[in-house]
Amino acid sequence: MTMRPWFPDAKLGVFIHYGVYAVDGWAESWSFYTGEVTHERYMEQLDRFTASRYDPKAWAELFARVGAKYAVLTTKHHDGIALWNTDHRNLDVVRDTPAGRDLVTGFVDALRDRDLKVGLYYSHSDWNHPDYASERHPGPHIVPANGYSHAEQGAQDPQAWARYLTYRDGQVRELVERFRPDLLWFDGEWERTEEQWRMGELAELILAGNPETVLNARMLGHGDYATPEQGVPLIAPEGPWELCLTINGSWSHRPTDHDHKSVRQLVRYFTETIAMGGNLLLGVGPREDGTIPEEQVERLEALGAWIARHSEAVYGTVAGLPAGHHYGPSTLRADRRTLYLMCLDVPRETVSIRGLRNAVRRVTVLGTGTELGHHITGGLGHVPGVTWIDAPGEADLDPYATVLAVELDGELDLYRGAGRD
Repeated sequence: MTMRPWFPDAKLGVFIHYGVYAVDGWAESWSFYTGEVTHERYMEQLDRFTASRYDPKAWAELFARVGAKYAVLTTKHHDGIALWNTDHRNLDVVRDTPAGRDLVTGFVDALRDRDLKVGLYYSHSDWNHPDYASERHPGPHIVPANGYSHAEQGAQDPQAWARYLTYRDGQVRELVERFRPDLLWFDGEWERTEEQWRMGELAELILAGNPETVLNARMLGHGDYATPEQGVPLIAPEGPWELCLTINGSWSHRPTDHDHKSVRQLVRYFTETIAMGGNLLLGVGPREDGTIPEEQVERLEALGAWIARHSEAVYGTVAGLPAGHHYGPSTLRADRRTLYLMCLDVPRETVSIRGLRNAVRRVTVLGTGTELGHHITGGLGHVPGVTWIDAPGEADLDPYATVLAVELDGELDLYRGAGRD
């Protein structure tokens, strides 16, 4: 399918890992898979999950305020516990927890009321489903296999696996038909091959129900965009992409995890990502009651305030200069006539652009409008000189990243050669 234009211009999304794992603060699903906690103790959290202060309207208001254009909610993680009132029953919060209600409908409605795009996360794998561990990946396992995920050698049950796929397809069909998500964010794909998952059939099912749904690359050969996780790639993936990143070190609510990234670090992650043409999907982990921890709210709001001050350099832009032309991230206006240079450190004396063939019409500091002087040194024939921009004064510096708007005399024209022979 053709990528929907809203996605590459979204720039910022919010990833919400919310489920019963927040009751005791265990890692989502993985904690029982790896033995950090016993399966029995993990599942006891069902009895204490209330969502008593769950307010999706407050979530949506926060996300819109910080400049996010979409949000993704974990409707079912690898533990198999669905957050909506599913007719394809294994485990869900409606019947199996004191919350006793569908949590997805309110999320979807609240986002749409704020003109935010709706993303729903769904795990292909389900470590609690009785028919799931009945098939085995034929190749090497990315994650060590155990009885939650794979049948023992020689103990595969094709009929049980077929039942599991019917269950999975039924749940995905519900998500598509009931909620018509703008984006489906799949996970758990590493446990089987594309053929075992019947990914082609699943993609057909989704797009028949809603042809405009964007699919992530964890649909294997049927995804629309790449999803690198927890680290900015050094080379941008081909096509649209998104970096998914936690604010601390955990996806879900872990009250013992105090390793929060600073606002400056988050601004760096964000600018480096959009400078390479990607979106940042920033993860938050609500508490069991549905409230988002204050440390995460504060960082979202500070990042959002930086975006608001520099929105011209964020929305309506594409990837900026390749590495080496400017020592920092940059974006380019969609008409390719204005460059935005992000200065992550305080500029000293000058800011330079190498290989710029264009004449520069004007340079201003975004947010203050102060105009800066500029000049060129060097250059020979077809090899342009270096464009030097005067460093902004202290009054023009942003506490996290100062942005310079460089207006060009035409569409960006860069020299990419090796210099004079």
